[in-house]
Amino acid sequence: MAVLGATGATGRRVVSAALERGHRVVALVRRAGSFAPVEGLDEVVWPDVTDAPALTRALSGANVVISALGGAEKGPTTVCADGVRSAVTAMKATGTTRLIAVSAHGVLETHDKSLYSVAVWANVGERMRDKEAMEPLITASGLDWTIVRPPKLSDHDAIGKYQAGTDLRIRLWSSIGRADLAAFLLDEAENPRFVHACPRITR
Repeated sequence: MAVLGATGATGRRVVSAALERGHRVVALVRRAGSFAPVEGLDEVVWPDVTDAPALTRALSGANVVISALGGAEKGPTTVCADGVRSAVTAMKATGTTRLIAVSAHGVLETHDKSLYSVAVWANVGERMRDKEAMEPLITASGLDWTIVRPPKLSDHDAIGKYQAGTDLRIRLWSSIGRADLAAFLLDEAENPRFVHACPRITR
């Protein structure tokens, strides 16, 4: 299993939970030493998300890729789109077919006039644009993809109770903890339920 955006708030939760479940994890990081050495974890430096050849070397042997990439807090960003573009190229080169990517509720067809969508675009519009550019790269890839669209993320410990589905109603106050999101991502990696689908997840 390879994790893109492994040092982000969600990515670290994914890496930790995957190791606890006994997976061998390749964590893609910008700087060496981002994780303490631990059995089952291979840290690979990937400072430039547009470097598809470097990612191709890192993905050799991976059976699934989980992208938890996220852009800068402020200003224009293309991290998600650029990283996924590289990931699609690398996965095709290595024969890795399963891609699970974290996007956000409020993009593309969910970019509507709901209070949630209006609020999220007003606050993090540049990051949402990056997700909107990312998603078509995934859906056109020919891979076995799942795009997960969570609402607001929080850092509390795992609750273990959440809803996931393609037509859940997301309200202004909807949220999901990153630990529960990580658990869902790993569940989907282990037992796919939403291949070629865009599930939402909320508490």
